[in-house]
Amino acid sequence: MAEKSFFQKLKRGLFMTHTEVIDKVKEAFTPELGVDQGVVDALEEGLLGADVGAELTGAIIGKVEERIRQNKIRDMDELSRIVKEETRALIPQQVMQTIDTSKSKPFVILVVGVNGTGKTTTIAKLAMRWKGEGKSVLLGAADTFRAAAIEQLQMWADRVGVPLVKHKAGSDPAAVAHDTVAAAKSRGVDVAIIDTAGRLHNKAHLMQELAKVHRVIDKELPGAPHETILVIDGTTGQNGVSQAEAFLKSANVTGIVITKLDGTAKGGVVLSIMRQFQIPVKFVGVGEAADDLIPFDPNDFVEGLFDAE
Repeated sequence: MAEKSFFQKLKRGLFMTHTEVIDKVKEAFTPELGVDQGVVDALEEGLLGADVGAELTGAIIGKVEERIRQNKIRDMDELSRIVKEETRALIPQQVMQTIDTSKSKPFVILVVGVNGTGKTTTIAKLAMRWKGEGKSVLLGAADTFRAAAIEQLQMWADRVGVPLVKHKAGSDPAAVAHDTVAAAKSRGVDVAIIDTAGRLHNKAHLMQELAKVHRVIDKELPGAPHETILVIDGTTGQNGVSQAEAFLKSANVTGIVITKLDGTAKGGVVLSIMRQFQIPVKFVGVGEAADDLIPFDPNDFVEGLFDAE
């Protein structure tokens, strides 16, 4: 039942992206002609419009054209099935990977990403998720460059009902990260989630800061952080790919969360990110509610995106 619920949420969240692709194809499709070049061109336009990316779009179209040459495709259902098959074959064969917080106590998660991606909200939703599973959660406000970031995380911590470790604005982010891990150890906390700064206008400084935070956490708790999660705003489309490149080079990212898919027709960027980077997508955000941050299943994603209905 839960799996069906997740899929329905995902499909609703992908409505705008699904429409971007499928409606263009349906407009070009004539039953008497079957899937002709006009339909293929419309599919290509839809994939590019959904920010699947030029490279992956070209690969999908090439495979579809090959299948058309082999066998005449007569209807939308058959075209949909072929697009799903070829897309799944072209992206990494990732199975659904959630975050297993039972591997360590405390289990430390570092959250990185550009400001405005939904990073703080994602932290709150993750905290609610694990608190709902009966685990104790501690948050750390290591985005000390912005007083508003500390205040926002405090607001979420109060709302979720979990403690927050914070220093004054302008403090050393690594010191906050250290104190968060130390507090999690001393209090016997199950999960510690640490926010970080997301300024990209000075990439070198930001990446140096993240590397320092990593070192400090590992020194306090060897092997930590156990996950470094990059949060990407799905509405930014291919700009999300650029953000991923910047952080993957310096932040030891182990997983990706893509937010706001319900508010964009650019959700195809998820496929582009999967194709380009060998980092698993762990969760996707498809709404404002706490349970709208759902575990990412690549097969369900492709199914929801290219379903002919």
